[in-house]
Amino acid sequence: MSTANWIQFYTITRKEIVRFTRIWSQTILPPVITQSLYFIIFGGFVGSQIRDIEGVNYMGFIVPGLVMMAVITSSYSNAVSTFFQAKFQRNIEEILVSPTPNWIMMAAYVTASVLRGLLVGLVVFLVSFAFVRPQVQNPLIIAVFVLLTAIVFSLGGLLNGIYAKKFDDVSIFPTFILTPLTYLGGVFYSIKDLPDIWQKVSLLNPILYMVNGFRYGFYGSKFSDVNVLLSFGMLLFFATALWILCLNLLNKGTGLRS
Repeated sequence: MSTANWIQFYTITRKEIVRFTRIWSQTILPPVITQSLYFIIFGGFVGSQIRDIEGVNYMGFIVPGLVMMAVITSSYSNAVSTFFQAKFQRNIEEILVSPTPNWIMMAAYVTASVLRGLLVGLVVFLVSFAFVRPQVQNPLIIAVFVLLTAIVFSLGGLLNGIYAKKFDDVSIFPTFILTPLTYLGGVFYSIKDLPDIWQKVSLLNPILYMVNGFRYGFYGSKFSDVNVLLSFGMLLFFATALWILCLNLLNKGTGLRS
């Protein structure tokens, strides 16, 4: 990366970080409160009626899933909202007429969204200590999975933002696809407890692989519903495919030309 590219990347990234930190009460606080309610309702009330899972209480079991849920929703919502707003307010034209390459612009938006997702995930993880003391067996696996997941959903949010033509388009995918997939992705349960047919159906949910890989870093293979290497491979595939797709769309001017 040349000095000019670095300055372009830093400028856009810094602007986006300042934007979401300035309105932290809208971007960081709400998901933390939401996940705290999950800890209280599912971990406290529902979990008290559920036996320990492989020697770990239910509250500890759902911690990785809730942290990952916070990372997914925050990364995605930041990318789609900020990119669409830039299109709607037409200030993205200032970047497009500058000598900033599309890949630099895309990398900056994704980086800011990843940082927001990781920040919210970290806060949720720290909040979990008020309810339980989660184990951490492999910090490297945890870091790899949470980073790749944040990248994948930041790129997914950017893709949504590229195609979005009105504000309703920003909320359709998260409401009707992302949220159901997240809830059915093994956040609150192990698919081993499901009937065989639903175990097979669950394997079609990509979020299952992300949550399980992340949980593997906390508790090891006893909670792994799917192979951790397969989960890692799927994340790399989605990240690469979405990067290529988004860059190709930006180069064509999709969603940017009136």
